[in-house]
Amino acid sequence: MSALSVALTGGIASGKTVVTRLLSERGAIIIDSDLLSREVVEPGSRGLAEVVERFGAGVLAADGSLDRQALGEIIFADDEARNDLNGIIHPEIRRRRAELIAAAPEDAIVISVIPLLVEGGLKDDFEGVIVIDVPLEIQIDRLKARNGLDDGQAQARVAAQASRAERLAAATWIIENSGSYNQLRAQVEMVWDALAKKARER
Repeated sequence: MSALSVALTGGIASGKTVVTRLLSERGAIIIDSDLLSREVVEPGSRGLAEVVERFGAGVLAADGSLDRQALGEIIFADDEARNDLNGIIHPEIRRRRAELIAAAPEDAIVISVIPLLVEGGLKDDFEGVIVIDVPLEIQIDRLKARNGLDDGQAQARVAAQASRAERLAAATWIIENSGSYNQLRAQVEMVWDALAKKARER
């Protein structure tokens, strides 16, 4: 028997950070994909060695760490290069995530935060998926306010991700985040209760 392993996803500016914090406060073990993506290319890692082999030593900073800006300039100008990078990084992230889930206590609830869960076809790696859902117009308003973007820029960022309908189709549990903080917290509480029940009944 292993820990209950579920994923949490949502579009950009949907409120993943707040929901993750609320779930952590209730006892969830959180695995953040953004943190893993940095960990798997730390100096001395297999991931970094493979990145250097593919892109050359020019993507290294003076201290031997990954120069993200230099790498970014390469991959954002070249779809093939970006696909190659994903082919290196994503398997390493999945491997590291699996290690962390396996190391969790049997009675734990482990929540992997994966913004691009649907795009990456990762739904079936988990026993359930929490989707944070926000109407498109609210998502765009938040993104403009948070990142200082104009309408076109905000819409382009939203359009680059899976659609709202595609995410909802992957959902086991939905947290609707267009209301107040108290409404959000109440929904998180309901999802947490459902997770705890599922963990007990396995």
